[in-house]
Amino acid sequence: MKKKFILSFTIIMFFFKSSAIANYEKTFFDLNIESISGEIINFSDFKDNAVLIVNTASYCGFTNQYEELQILWEKYKNKGLVVLAVPSNSFNQEKNKNSEVKEFCEVNFNITFPLSAITEVKGNNAHELFRWAKTNHGSSAIPKWNFHKILINKEGKIEDTFSSFTKPLSNKIINKIESIL
Repeated sequence: MKKKFILSFTIIMFFFKSSAIANYEKTFFDLNIESISGEIINFSDFKDNAVLIVNTASYCGFTNQYEELQILWEKYKNKGLVVLAVPSNSFNQEKNKNSEVKEFCEVNFNITFPLSAITEVKGNNAHELFRWAKTNHGSSAIPKWNFHKILINKEGKIEDTFSSFTKPLSNKIINKIESIL
């Protein structure tokens, strides 16, 4: 009786297993996003690189993380890291126009890494990138607030995610980046 129960339980658990997580029908490199200037950023151009995606906002308490993101970009861009900021008003803390965001980032933080257009990052209207992240990595990939970070490895898969509270130059992020470069 006990063996029958264990076998039945195992079979039932197999059917409830989430096959959506990490099936990677597409990788990050199959996607794209509009840039802050209106061109398309093809993520295939980032192949063989690690990519740190950060949803950003100009009026957030974490906005000063732009400074550390720029330092991270300068330190690791020649070693194979791309930093990609995705400005978003999903949390009602972003400017209204792409041109305003671009100017804010350049004037206040001397940002030189790629910026996307203002993009939805959560909910039904989330950009394909964030829906892809949720499908393949689960709820930890869904931004809970601005400056949530998703680290993509060189295979185009999610390596790890980091909350808004984790600073870009934290040992946690640096160690993970260095382990995949």
